[in-house]
Amino acid sequence: MITMPALQKELLDLLHELHGTDVKLIIGGGFGIYLKTDHVRRIEVRTLLRQWPEPRSTNDLDLFLRPELLIEPAKLKPLAEAITRLGYKVVKGAEKYQFVKSGRGRDKAGSIKIDILTGPQNRFEGTSVRTDSRRARPNPSVGIHAHPVDEALTLEEGLLSVFLDQKPDMSEPTHGQVFLPQPYTFLMMKLFAFRDRIDDADKEFGRYHALDLYTILATTMESEWKQALLFRDRYRNKSHVIEAGRLVAKFFSALEKSGMIRLRESSYYRPELQLDEFMSAMHELFPA
Repeated sequence: MITMPALQKELLDLLHELHGTDVKLIIGGGFGIYLKTDHVRRIEVRTLLRQWPEPRSTNDLDLFLRPELLIEPAKLKPLAEAITRLGYKVVKGAEKYQFVKSGRGRDKAGSIKIDILTGPQNRFEGTSVRTDSRRARPNPSVGIHAHPVDEALTLEEGLLSVFLDQKPDMSEPTHGQVFLPQPYTFLMMKLFAFRDRIDDADKEFGRYHALDLYTILATTMESEWKQALLFRDRYRNKSHVIEAGRLVAKFFSALEKSGMIRLRESSYYRPELQLDEFMSAMHELFPA
C-alpha cells in the first residue's frame, strides 16, 4: 500500500520536473484532503469542526489543470514530458488523461495513478480546445488531455497555496508549491462523486466520498467558510448548485439517509465525529 509520505514524494518529484514552467497544479481527491488536513494541523488554526477522522489511504494523484493551460498547450507540454520521464505509462482506455506507475512484485503493489482533470466544459467555449463529457483536448496536441468536471464551477477561485517539503531522512531534501481547492469547490465535486458511486460495490458504495465530505467541512477555516457562503449566494441559480442542494437533502439531511449511513460504515468513522453539526453545515451551504 502507498503511504501518504510516499505519495508526497512522488508529487515532489513531479514538481521538481516542472520547476520554472507555467504549470501550477491544483491537487484534489483524497491526497488533496490529506494535504489540507496536514496544513491546518500544522498552523493550528480554528476550523469548522473539532473532531476529524484520520486521513484515508489513496494511491491517486488528482491533478487539476487551470483551463488556460489547455487553451495554450505550449505551456502544458512540460507536464507531458515530466510524466514520461518519471516512468508513468498511459492507462488503456483513458490515454492522455490517466497514467500509472507500476509498483513492485507480481501483484504490482504500490502502484501510483495520476488523473488529469480540469474545470467545466463551458470554460473552453470559443477556444481551440475540443471537449466532450470525457475529455478536453488541446489543439495542437501535446500528449495531455484532461477530464472536465462540470460541477467544479469555482475551480480557480479561493485556492489555498500550500508548500510541501520532503524530510531529509527520507531522500534528498526538496520542496514545492501546490494549490488546494476552496472547500465549496471540493464539496461540490465530492457530492457528485458520491452520487455516482453510491451503488458501486467496486467503489465501496461511495463510503470514502461520504467520509471526504465530512473531512472537507471539518478542516474548513473560518475565512474559507465565509467565502464559501459568498459562493453559495453568487452561484445559487446555477444548475449544478441546485442539484447539489437536492443531493444534500436526499443523502445527508438525516442520520437515516443513505449518505449518512455510508459515512458511518466507513472504516475511518469514529463515534465522536460531529454528525449533527456536519449535516447542519451541509444544509446551510447547499440549501434544497
